[in-house]
Amino acid sequence: MTRPARRTAEGEDATASPPDAALPGRARGARAETVEDLPPDLRPPREAPRRREPVPARRGPAGSVLRSWRTWVIPALVVLTVLAVIEAVSPEGDPGSASPLLAPPAAGPPPVVGEAPPGVGQNVDIPTAELPAGGAFPATGAGTWHVVPGTTAQVGTGRVWTYMVEVEDGITIAEGEQAFATAVDATLADPRSWVGSGQLAVRRIDTGVPDFRVSLTAQTTARGQCGYAIRYDASCWKSDIGRVLINGARWVRGAGAFDGQLGLYRQYAVNHEVGHVFNNPHVPCPVNGGLAPVMMQQSFGTANDYLAQLTEENPQGTQIPRDGKTCAPNAWPYPQGAVPASG
Repeated sequence: MTRPARRTAEGEDATASPPDAALPGRARGARAETVEDLPPDLRPPREAPRRREPVPARRGPAGSVLRSWRTWVIPALVVLTVLAVIEAVSPEGDPGSASPLLAPPAAGPPPVVGEAPPGVGQNVDIPTAELPAGGAFPATGAGTWHVVPGTTAQVGTGRVWTYMVEVEDGITIAEGEQAFATAVDATLADPRSWVGSGQLAVRRIDTGVPDFRVSLTAQTTARGQCGYAIRYDASCWKSDIGRVLINGARWVRGAGAFDGQLGLYRQYAVNHEVGHVFNNPHVPCPVNGGLAPVMMQQSFGTANDYLAQLTEENPQGTQIPRDGKTCAPNAWPYPQGAVPASG
């Protein structure tokens, strides 16, 4: 009976010997444990170490298909990954679905948006922009504001915007603070106002943090916050402090283009500045003799030839043309009433 070959530490096969074979120099019955235990003349010749042959790359149609698959699938996966990331961080909604008077949110709105554009020099001459004569108005204040108590129910449908009504500390108006708050509430709740778009709602609060504040402000404070480069008083929306600043001088005196219609002007002032909250820009008079758009700078006038002086030095995103058109004053985004619901 023959024993199977044993593999050595080097990986070679050792030849087995009969169990009772006598080896020179060994007693009968002794067995060799390894090849090195055999006499030199009985050792088998050593074989050269076996080399591992490299596996050749696959050739032919299968290899070509594999390489072709990699050339288009991997880039496609990268593109799909990028698109998925963009979709994950993109805001929802279709900007094109907004009404013409309700612009989509701007990526980075300027901190001050008002009728008086920044950077316009003092060579502007607009007779209708002069503050009309009239009663006493709040000229100076403390530069801080307090909330006028009061709330309202939600008016409108769509996204709900909350607001507070404030009055600057240290000022007084003849009709009182509650009358100012009532005028603001009535204006924003009117179906001819922004709620008439059917895309948003408003609700007044007096505690917590509102989306914006409507703040009656002294003349000098408004000039400091809104700018006074053109030397005409104006109101403004200051996004950095979340306030619509209603200039107290304009609230009491109105504007020349409104020809003494103070109530109409006050409605315009609120709607125009709150329109900036909703990211609406300034626009020109579109039709001679027609109603002025609420986003026209009517505190300064309703004639394009006058307002063109403002945009010639600072375009503001919309160029006002010198085309001779003059509109009639208007306080409302939707003067014909709420937009009918679709469907």
